[in-house]
Amino acid sequence: MRMRIQTLAVPSLLATGLLLAGCSAPAEEASDEKAVEVADPVVVTYDGGIYVLDGTTLEVQADLPLEGFNRLNPAGDGRHVLVSTADGFRVMDAVSAELSDDEFAAPKPGHAVNHAGVTALFSDGAGEVTVFDPDDLGDGLPEAETYSTEQPHHGVAVQLENGELLVTLGDEETRTGIKVLDADRNEITRNEECPGVHGESAALHEAIVVGCEDGVLIYRDGVITKVASPDAYGRIGNTRGHEESPFILGDYKVDPEAELERPERVSIIDTETGGLRLLDLGTSYSFRSLARGPEGEGLLLGTDGSLHVIDMANAAVTASYPVVGAWEEPLEWQEARPSVFVRGGTVYVNDPTTSKILAVDVATGEVTAEVALPKPANEMTGA
Repeated sequence: MRMRIQTLAVPSLLATGLLLAGCSAPAEEASDEKAVEVADPVVVTYDGGIYVLDGTTLEVQADLPLEGFNRLNPAGDGRHVLVSTADGFRVMDAVSAELSDDEFAAPKPGHAVNHAGVTALFSDGAGEVTVFDPDDLGDGLPEAETYSTEQPHHGVAVQLENGELLVTLGDEETRTGIKVLDADRNEITRNEECPGVHGESAALHEAIVVGCEDGVLIYRDGVITKVASPDAYGRIGNTRGHEESPFILGDYKVDPEAELERPERVSIIDTETGGLRLLDLGTSYSFRSLARGPEGEGLLLGTDGSLHVIDMANAAVTASYPVVGAWEEPLEWQEARPSVFVRGGTVYVNDPTTSKILAVDVATGEVTAEVALPKPANEMTGA
């Protein structure tokens, strides 16, 4: 079963007159229906459903009711989105604005990673990885490979171009590192010196980076390298990569006792040299603030309301564009806060405080489109 949003054509004056006169209207005018086709869709969740927006005008093209706290992940084929529900990853066609009943079962669905033409899903509740070709989406669920970790945990997995599978190590209490399996799922190597392992990003030459509470791990060409933070507790939990850049942009926190630390520094990791530098921004941010631009530049939406552009090679801010009002990160991570999503040369900015979505040109900071939504958005992605 698929939910399809349809727009009904308004009958012409001639057809209306025929109907009033008790005559039958031409069949093609009485039943003319047109299914939604959304150009470059932007998909956002709100409390109670999902909006699908036109990527250029940002006008709402469809409103799909869906209860619960739902998260969004690009499926990896440029058309579909995976909606994380309570029970799994549900398949949505963003272009036709259809939310299907097809769902990858996954208790406590966590990270969904697109890399090397495949998508890897991680079920935190089962500790199970599901790998599939996203180009096979659209007519039922595609064939998929599954792999079970030793213990369920909040983890992540990524499959490399040569078929190797990188997967986190941990259980419900602790997370300790990563291991790498070959294409036959035999273990190649592991590293358990990464407390609180979280997230992943890919850089140039397929260097895969995962964050730790005291630095990061880099996996490249069969070798895992630990890069230590300058502080004993220097947590890097959220990273953003660019596959044509050797640099990774990460957050950076130093207070393990904080209920919610609001950092003002970001980390920049050079995956070729193993160097780690910190950049002081003078403004705080949240885990939904980080992104990468089309040329590999770092992008960060600060609580000062500005979009900051970062020269990754020189660890310097090169431009700051005011785009929203000043804001403060809420205590609960599920609560909506300003966030960014980048596609091509456009960064889409969600401002739930005003219920607005903005399209901003990365190169100039110009706002090219803006819309006020009926309800404030939370998660945001596109296809």
